[in-house]
Amino acid sequence: MRTRTPWLLLLPSIVFMLLLFGWPLVAGFLSAFRSGGMFTLDSWSRMFDDPYFARALRNTLLLTVIVVPVQFVLAMGMALLLQARPRLVSTHFYLWTIPLAMSELAAGLVWLSIFSNRGYLNSFLSWLGLSDGVGWLDYDNGAGMLFAVVVAELWRATSLVFVILVAGLQMVPRDFDEAAQVFGASAWQRLWHVTLPMIRPSLQVALILRTILAIQVFAVAQALTGRNFPLLVGETYQWYVSLQNASVASALALVVLAISLVVSIGYLRALRRERA
Repeated sequence: MRTRTPWLLLLPSIVFMLLLFGWPLVAGFLSAFRSGGMFTLDSWSRMFDDPYFARALRNTLLLTVIVVPVQFVLAMGMALLLQARPRLVSTHFYLWTIPLAMSELAAGLVWLSIFSNRGYLNSFLSWLGLSDGVGWLDYDNGAGMLFAVVVAELWRATSLVFVILVAGLQMVPRDFDEAAQVFGASAWQRLWHVTLPMIRPSLQVALILRTILAIQVFAVAQALTGRNFPLLVGETYQWYVSLQNASVASALALVVLAISLVVSIGYLRALRRERA
């Protein structure tokens, strides 16, 4: 009976998780491979034949590759500055975490007012006499749209990584850093050989979480570019809501899930090998 007690205590949570995540996953998998009650690959064929799919996959991977490393560098710099205890440290922390209180759509609309043809950025450039206006979000300006989405995502989500890293840095004993200083280690050596190894669990959590969220970016890009800069989650929305095809939308969702799982497993194995 004693061995059953933990499982009985965990049973409500297990049932809840199965209903919340397990059943939707099974339903989505069945929807992606069934049509008219029969097993078929028609949904996958339509997804691969869609001209938006290749662009959405490329844009999603490109956005992730750019945003995640830059966010980690910025968040680490912000966390280290905060650890140095500057004046008004609490004010700095609250200012840097303000974007966490905003929804993705609201953040996208804020940056739309900046990057639109008559937005604040073009007005500022015109006032400086540097440009008569740049079509940052024009449908034929892929680089401009990518730049706008990257900047908006950096502003919106860097604070999430920052909060996780600050929590990790609070767990690092100051004695370790002081001992390294006594032995003549430079600031870079202390960061690389003392701080980063000590906060590896926080880095792992932040890296996996932020990469998955970057793969699932939708509302910011939708507000800024619509379908001119397609992303995988945006295409899932288009197929489900606009085109009324739940099967293709489920196939796209499974692609997003597969990429997220591969990336997460890759991070876990890489960090495990690093520990070994």
